[in-house]
Amino acid sequence: MAVLVDGNELVLTGTVGAYWFEDGFSASDVSGALARLGRDSDITVRLNSGGGIATEGTAIHAAFAAHKGKVDIVVEGIAASAASIIAMAGDSVSMALGAVMMIHDASTIAFGDAGELQKRLGELDAISGSMASIYADRTGKPAADMRALMKAETWFTAEEAVEAGFADEVGSAAAAERSEPSAFAYRSYANAPVPVLALADAHGWTVNKLLAASAAPTAQTREKPMSATPKADDKPADLDKIRADAAAEAVRADRDRRAAILALDETKDRETLAEHLYLTGSTVEAAKATLAAAPKASAAETVDNYDAERARASGLAQPGAAQPKARAGVSANSIYAARRTAQKGA
Repeated sequence: MAVLVDGNELVLTGTVGAYWFEDGFSASDVSGALARLGRDSDITVRLNSGGGIATEGTAIHAAFAAHKGKVDIVVEGIAASAASIIAMAGDSVSMALGAVMMIHDASTIAFGDAGELQKRLGELDAISGSMASIYADRTGKPAADMRALMKAETWFTAEEAVEAGFADEVGSAAAAERSEPSAFAYRSYANAPVPVLALADAHGWTVNKLLAASAAPTAQTREKPMSATPKADDKPADLDKIRADAAAEAVRADRDRRAAILALDETKDRETLAEHLYLTGSTVEAAKATLAAAPKASAAETVDNYDAERARASGLAQPGAAQPKARAGVSANSIYAARRTAQKGA
């Protein structure tokens, strides 16, 4: 559905950054909706999402944080994973009666040798650290406490979310009519509540369906159906050529996306994170927002020193080898606090 705009209300339903269950919204969808509404307008965001792509969630959070008008966010149904990050951008956050919220560490799929996997671990830790800082900024609690909750995959009822500081109030009973969670493969989560799992089972929201949908063309790229009745002068389609052309175009598009991400000004001294964002399917716009909020890497972490990083990582298994220092998580407290003070207090 992308983003539904109704007056000064934005309705965000489905998967963050993808269309795995025929319903979702992206950072570019949200940015376009905000541009139509005007940067100074007060808005209400009705959010119902089981999660999605973490970097898309942080990009949408950044878009709402930069909005000059007041942003009231109402969680209807669920705000899990990446969607919970979006909720933290509200000047006020309301949980519909019966709605739930979930926070957890970022995850990815990776392959490669020990050096490659060690790099991915560092990148995931940086993203999760940035998310923990966003939660900490909202709740006023230490980022380390937030990270502990994330590692445990913590679920909150509406009342618990308010008590923990993630939300400000529980909505009225009238708002609860729209509080059923949106489509998602909730069995992919370790601690999903039994009622949420039952809902997913009843609707057939399975992990297999999610994987099949994620491999299929998205709503943004899906081709229009061909006419069932061919014209008299039509020639039979060369399916092999069509497939080959489509594959070549996909490769070109992917190459262009990588080049665009690596060419961003925000990529400088953040090359490792930029490469990770490309590999995890981030759009150029989402990557730009995430990179802008991330600290610059030290000289030892840049792409220019990639071979040295691999050597150090492989040295972890060698007796007597020096152990690498733990990489600090990304702190976004000052970033978002400064942005909100400068843009909303001006």
